[in-house]
Amino acid sequence: MKKIYVLLFLFCCASSFLQAQEILPGISVRNSGGKIIVSWRNEYQKPVATINIQRSYDSLANYSTIGSVLNPQNKENGYADLTAPYSKMYYRVFIAFDGGSYIISTPARPAKDTGAYVPQSVRYPWQVDPSADPNIVVPPPPSMNPNTPVTPVITYPSRWVFTARDNNVVIHLPDAETKKYSVKFFDELDKPLFELSNLKDDYLIVEKVNFKKSGWYHFELLESGKIVEKNRFYIARDGKVTNDTPRKTGNK
Repeated sequence: MKKIYVLLFLFCCASSFLQAQEILPGISVRNSGGKIIVSWRNEYQKPVATINIQRSYDSLANYSTIGSVLNPQNKENGYADLTAPYSKMYYRVFIAFDGGSYIISTPARPAKDTGAYVPQSVRYPWQVDPSADPNIVVPPPPSMNPNTPVTPVITYPSRWVFTARDNNVVIHLPDAETKKYSVKFFDELDKPLFELSNLKDDYLIVEKVNFKKSGWYHFELLESGKIVEKNRFYIARDGKVTNDTPRKTGNK
């Protein structure tokens, strides 16, 4: 299986086509603060086996695959290119179906993101309920004593940013449509890694390879520039269970 570099389910679109992604084989491409977001809607009736995202300096040739989506069957999907060498690269997607047939989309260049947002009129089950994705296990809410004052309680794992069974990082923001969220990621020594801003989607996935290696990572979830939560998550080696404090190994 090819490694997926970044997978984000992002649904806000730019300028004149806000919240109206192209239907495959068409794609929407926008520049959001230097991050190139490729998104689309999947209305194919036959099963889609693979969707690869490709880019090139040339609209006609020399395309290279930069990533794949985790669940190509999703009705709405997308990919964030965090390492684009040029802000006006051409992007396309390679769509393979069960049985071996395939389609390549028409190339598109990024449109500038104005930051505006129009709420969605259509909701899909996996957007409303992340448990519709078998890879996602939303951590349970912390138990609350009714006799204690209601104050923010930070517990591990976070209900907003956590690791899934496949060790990808999930960002779950149920009220993202009406808030201005951003997330900053840090390594275990609090060295900044990258930031995702203007999050307008209630369910995002950041592919684990963005974090380079297994171990602890920290994050800051901000709303309108104010910190909502500072917490951590653990990315285990492949095959390990995540969202549990790892056991120490060695002699007792």
